[in-house]
Amino acid sequence: MPPEEVVWFVDWLERRSVVYQCNGGWAVDALVGRETRPHRDLDVFLDEVALDDALAVLRERGYAVVDDWLPVRIELAAGDRRIDLHPMQILPGGDGVQALLDGGELVHRAADRTTGSIGGRAVVVASAARLLQLREGYEPREVDVHDVALLRRLEG
Repeated sequence: MPPEEVVWFVDWLERRSVVYQCNGGWAVDALVGRETRPHRDLDVFLDEVALDDALAVLRERGYAVVDDWLPVRIELAAGDRRIDLHPMQILPGGDGVQALLDGGELVHRAADRTTGSIGGRAVVVASAARLLQLREGYEPREVDVHDVALLRRLEG
């Protein structure tokens, strides 16, 4: 997933005042301030009311759905570009509530959002502490080990 595509999508979200946060590897690199590894996709948690419009603009750009696990997530791809959307219900205080596959919910607190930089563009991301929490409970892949090492240095 090229950084220019991340910037394009963040620009689209912000022009519409959509509450969002980037997660995953791009969020780690945004906190570091540079691309530290190749990224398969962009993980974006966004206000569920913007989901239909986001899907429409991505389809116009050539994306097609490759995985649909809504209401939890939906992944779209166009060549080497992939965007994984995770809709959140935004509560009055700004916290986002994401549905989980097991029927539960995951709260993404507004207080855990911060900014980083991708391609020189400020983007909203989860904090290093939150990104570490989101990497718990599953067998880490090589990219997760890389990301966790960076996040621990940022927290350190």
